[in-house]
Amino acid sequence: MIDKRLDSAELITYVEQMQTRRIINARIVNENQIQTGDLLIRNGRIESIASSIEGSANETVFDAAGKLVLPGMIDVHVHFREPGLEAKGTIASESRAAVAGGITSTMEMPNTKPAAVTLAALEEKYTLAAETSHTNYSFYLGASNHNLDELLTLDPEWVCGVKLFLGSSTGNLVVNREEQIDQIFKQVKVPIALHCEVDQIIRDNEQAALEKYGEQIPFREHGNIRSSEACWLSTKEAVARAKAYDTQIHILHMTTARELEFFEPSAVADKKITVEACPHHLWFSEDDYDQLGSRIKCNPAIKTAADRKALREALKTGLIDTVGTDHAPHLLDEKQHTYFKAPSGMPVVQSALQVLFEFMTPEQIVQKTAHNPATIYQIAERGFIREGYHADLTLIDPDAPHTVSNENILYHCGWSPFEGITFSATVAATFVNGQLAYHKGTPNESTRGMRLRFNR
Repeated sequence: MIDKRLDSAELITYVEQMQTRRIINARIVNENQIQTGDLLIRNGRIESIASSIEGSANETVFDAAGKLVLPGMIDVHVHFREPGLEAKGTIASESRAAVAGGITSTMEMPNTKPAAVTLAALEEKYTLAAETSHTNYSFYLGASNHNLDELLTLDPEWVCGVKLFLGSSTGNLVVNREEQIDQIFKQVKVPIALHCEVDQIIRDNEQAALEKYGEQIPFREHGNIRSSEACWLSTKEAVARAKAYDTQIHILHMTTARELEFFEPSAVADKKITVEACPHHLWFSEDDYDQLGSRIKCNPAIKTAADRKALREALKTGLIDTVGTDHAPHLLDEKQHTYFKAPSGMPVVQSALQVLFEFMTPEQIVQKTAHNPATIYQIAERGFIREGYHADLTLIDPDAPHTVSNENILYHCGWSPFEGITFSATVAATFVNGQLAYHKGTPNESTRGMRLRFNR
């Protein structure tokens, strides 16, 4: 029997497009191995994986031609802006860009308008996604100072987690009542995704910058204003709380080397406290502010080259567990304001995997973008290339350079912080539930994803 939450527009599309498909000549990257072979996809799932699979008359053959085949990236950290902020982006436009970037599943944050801090508001977002999302999808329920009852009554099988802002960012959803924070850590039984910064430290630094520069604060000061100290202290307190209450937390967008002292390298299945890095913090440093200015203004801030180096190394050693994009589109004319008026955030989903291919092995990339997110969030039947799993797959040509330009950007906002950069790898194709969602630069407008389910 099909769950009623799947009996919607995206499932109708899913059923209509099911066909038998054979992917041949693939270099399959999965569970720390690369093996050459074929995949047979039937009814949206991987039916068989073998060195060679005999064809049949009623199948579509897709020749991978030696390209890398990865489990599709699961991005547990996006801001798609709908409802209420559609001028910046919609679920349709940003998920279309995501599949072009090799992302097959997304988990979207609550700071929309209205903010998703009630179950009713959350279900409205699921309804929108069922009609328009090109990726599989889930949505966080946002924590507030007054909605503990809502957090405790969500359905853990069908909602990815709770988002808790311990520091202010876009949307003013910060939770600053200590009793409420304690109760959230103590009682919530789904993963809690955390934004960790200390507001008072940031406010003091803003005042000091105002006194020094007036309203014309240079963007290179952003890393000093939203400082390492503001991040470190908040992360320290979050980790202490999580250990005290045995809470599962996922700390988002790590930016500093100093914070890494709180974590240990081990398998994510054994961890209650996990950590994310973002592509922009792994690529840019404070040296880029003078050229890019507000285009790379984000919260928490891009910091030093030494911090960037430490983040990259921590990904490889296992101190950092996942890569999520914090994709947050704003209109370019908004970004062209002065420091305090220019919003924080940037569009990232279309270039995330390509950034990682510049300094990580394919096996490491798969671990951080698919296996670990699926394990941490207990996502059902996704994140691995296994027989019986949903056929969410990304084909990468590691030898085809790709230059980001206005001509190939799919974001509704029409710009990218990576414009002009040439990456060494290209996303050649993306499959979502066995559907060819993106191929050779063109998204399939008819593809629809499914609501993610969790084994909880």
